[in-house]
Amino acid sequence: MGSSTLTYTDRAAAGSAADFSDDSTPETSGSLGVTLRGLGRRFDGRTVLRDVDVDIRPGEILAVLGASGCGKSTLLRAVAGLDTGFTGQAQIAGQAVSRYDERTAVGFQEPRLLPWRTVRANVALGLPRGTPKAQGRERVDELLRLVGLAERADLRPREISGGMAQRASLARALARRPGVLLLDEPFGALDALTRLKMQDLLLDIHAETGTTVLLVTHDVDEALHLADRILLLGADGTDREGAGVAQLLEITNPRPRDRGSAHLAALRGALLEGLGVEGTTAADTTAETAAETTGGATGEGAHR
Repeated sequence: MGSSTLTYTDRAAAGSAADFSDDSTPETSGSLGVTLRGLGRRFDGRTVLRDVDVDIRPGEILAVLGASGCGKSTLLRAVAGLDTGFTGQAQIAGQAVSRYDERTAVGFQEPRLLPWRTVRANVALGLPRGTPKAQGRERVDELLRLVGLAERADLRPREISGGMAQRASLARALARRPGVLLLDEPFGALDALTRLKMQDLLLDIHAETGTTVLLVTHDVDEALHLADRILLLGADGTDREGAGVAQLLEITNPRPRDRGSAHLAALRGALLEGLGVEGTTAADTTAETAAETTGGATGEGAHR
């Protein structure tokens, strides 16, 4: 299905940053770098985020961790162009981020699929407006195969599991070939086993597309499994209000990573300490990781 059959109402309901483009906007291809300089944000006179300086390399996966309310999603919204009230600079490929920046696509914790449309039509929502029908069908079919939903393309959201719905949401975000993929806790609502499968799927997709990924998560293990680097927001050694860059940690373990690795367990302990969780040893984290990997629900999550 070409995007010309999709209404503005459909696109607005889907909630993607890329859905408010004009018809002449081309799709993006290739991975793009992101530069943040002195990025900050205040709400109602209170500083939430401040002095964030970071360079996100083209093609890398950067995970953002931090306590609730520290500005993780605020940072992501600034990069997407969904929030223009920040201070400092946000650039993609050396150019300032614009409102609803077309070089990005956003995936949320909830799939936000339109219940009256098929999986195929929901994925097509992410196509740039004006995409020729044949080209659009080819791109959607390619993405459905990539996320393992080719045989369920004609089902509606109520007929698929939560994990499948999240896969469809991820395919929709990738439809325009974004230079930067922004994911806001995309697997947080899934059961433990489905979440692990989705993490591995994201790595497969990243290996296939090379897109730069900025991933907001509360899950330390998820960050360690997926990211090239982890940005920890929080206290930065000053007494100033708001969260800054507390740590920027490089993960050197090659992929595929062993979730039970002693090295990752040690890094987990350091990150948890940075989050204010003390008294966790490397042995504890290794045992907990093994239990989480083998435990949890079976299957691909409850049906919606």
